[in-house]
Amino acid sequence: MVLNLPVMLTWLRIALIPVLIGFFYLPTTWASLAAALTFSIAGITDWADGYYARKYQLESGFGAFLDPVADKLIVAVALILIVEREGHVAFTLAASVIIAREIIISALREWMAKLGSSQAVAVAYIGKLKTTAQIIALICLLYNQNLWFLPAREIGIAALLIATVLTLVSMGQYLKAAYPVLAKHS
Repeated sequence: MVLNLPVMLTWLRIALIPVLIGFFYLPTTWASLAAALTFSIAGITDWADGYYARKYQLESGFGAFLDPVADKLIVAVALILIVEREGHVAFTLAASVIIAREIIISALREWMAKLGSSQAVAVAYIGKLKTTAQIIALICLLYNQNLWFLPAREIGIAALLIATVLTLVSMGQYLKAAYPVLAKHS
């Protein structure tokens, strides 16, 4: 197993998951701020591990495997926490769509790699937009209160709606790109 700065940042993101959960349930007035900041730090490490891996040629097979796993884990946990707190069908549907897409695309990438066609499901620009909307949504919804004059909760709800729509669009694009290869091999 490779242990360099990008991989350590990815492990840090995974280690922040129980911290996020702990802050979320803390019965204090600053708990939501601490949870939102913890998720923000995780988002920064997601950017930083990729940046350092590319800049210093520290990319590794293990890092390429672990990075999306860490991303999916912390996003799924944050979504579950928000769904539990909100208890509303709209949040449950959004979380279900986002988590289901991650599982489907992960399985699709694995299958395409076995077929030797992993480039057909390479990360697309819309996936980066989806991720950005998700991060904004989850930070705002974890914070869940006004930030000075900014209605963070409402911004979070709007960003979650955008992330959910982009999730469906990006999943459609991945499936469309993979279909010719899958049809040929089935």
